[in-house]
Amino acid sequence: MEVSMEREMANKKVVIGMSGGVDSSVAAYLLKEQGYDVIGVTMQIWQDEDRVRQEENGGCCGLSAVDDARRVAADLGIPYYVMNFKEEFKLNVIDYFVDEYVHGRTPNPCIACNRHVKWESLLRRSLQIGADYIATGHYARIEKLPNGRFTLRVSATERKDQTYALYGLTQEQLKHTLMPVGEYTKEEIREIANKISLRVASKPDSQDICFVPDGDYASYIEAYTGRKFEEGNFVTPQGEVVGRHRGIIHYTVGQRKGLGLSLGHPVFVLEIRPQTNEVVVGSNQDSMTRYVRAGRLNFMSVDNLDAPMRVWAKIRYNHRGAWCIAEKTGSDEMLLTFEEPQRAVTPGQAVVLYDGEYVLGGGTIIGGE
Repeated sequence: MEVSMEREMANKKVVIGMSGGVDSSVAAYLLKEQGYDVIGVTMQIWQDEDRVRQEENGGCCGLSAVDDARRVAADLGIPYYVMNFKEEFKLNVIDYFVDEYVHGRTPNPCIACNRHVKWESLLRRSLQIGADYIATGHYARIEKLPNGRFTLRVSATERKDQTYALYGLTQEQLKHTLMPVGEYTKEEIREIANKISLRVASKPDSQDICFVPDGDYASYIEAYTGRKFEEGNFVTPQGEVVGRHRGIIHYTVGQRKGLGLSLGHPVFVLEIRPQTNEVVVGSNQDSMTRYVRAGRLNFMSVDNLDAPMRVWAKIRYNHRGAWCIAEKTGSDEMLLTFEEPQRAVTPGQAVVLYDGEYVLGGGTIIGGE
């Protein structure tokens, strides 16, 4: 299935997104060593916070990230710029994130940022300034298959593999992307950083959503919308009221902790109903299903899913994956039938399909059945 991507490096210009972290810093070094004309860029995405908040926030794109990336670029001897993607980030990531929670779904802002900001917007601007490629420090590999399509292949280190968060990339984006880190383990990347004395060699990985660094999504959403989300009822699938909740934005499907319910047995969030302001709770068994519906599809290794196919699927980032039969049920919808029941199928999250080591495609979960 694999066909190695052969790309001429001489005089090829690549814009690499630099977060100030070790992965993107080593990626820039590797590309330069391979003979590319490398330009470092950090994407400015912070909104109207004061400087103190900008220092604290921003994760991979905050002011401290800019400082680290600029110093690394200087050490590597490559030009470095900050590009303003403030409007694109607000529209495609923050507004989407808030709207999904308000409507009872659980968003994945990193996937949205990858698709619409780190690729669509950065690639467009990079091509405008004469670049041939963009590059990132993601742990994934890009390959061109015998059928002529570009796809993602899982990284050399399964523990750090980031293909799940990249399933939404288009063929045009993949064609113009380099991911040199995907051939290495995290330990090897840090060894390279230490070997060339990069100042960020021991910098810890960023974990939080960049614009909600304290993890308090509900407070952020209320501040952003200027709206107080009212309390409502916890109900069972049969409609019995078993308690009061703090507002639907505090919950996500599959959640067990922090519910404040004492029913004599563990309970999980099964469904969020914004129309009636109810949160449905039930047992672990109630949260299991073999059937998952998904929409907003994007296929990668194939042009379309023409017939039912047995694939390995992940229904969230930290899901180990499971076997299922995937079949199209509409022009932009598919049904996944898992061989074993899966817990906490969460509307708004991504389901990503794998054909061996390659990403077949994926979509946004509508719900379980």
